[in-house]
Amino acid sequence: MSKPTVLFVCVHNAGRSQMAAGWLRHLAGDTVEVRSAGSEPRDQINPVAVEAMREVGIDITGAVPQLLETETVRESDVIITMGCGDACPVFPGKRYEDWELTDPAGQPIEVVRQVRDEIRSRVEKLVGELSAS
Repeated sequence: MSKPTVLFVCVHNAGRSQMAAGWLRHLAGDTVEVRSAGSEPRDQINPVAVEAMREVGIDITGAVPQLLETETVRESDVIITMGCGDACPVFPGKRYEDWELTDPAGQPIEVVRQVRDEIRSRVEKLVGELSAS
């Protein structure tokens, strides 16, 4: 069986989706293919998100915000949106989830840490579901 592909989508692909991708790579290793994209990607990742992830030993500095492409959605098994669900094309037979999360853009590190920790618990649940299927 091929490994599942998970796509994380947020507007700027600079904070939430990058932290979620970092967590999933960290927690699932190579059992899952991880992608992330944004409907209006920024030039770079939110430096506060990078710092918050560094605090837990996960380096996302090499990640670059990507534009959400229809093909990327089509090739993914699980699509998780974070506050931009309407911008994401919908294909039958895919699993979609929308995670209501605070946008870390412009937020102090204390807020970004809370978002990071909430993302971790959701990703842990997702990993459990993927490994059970």
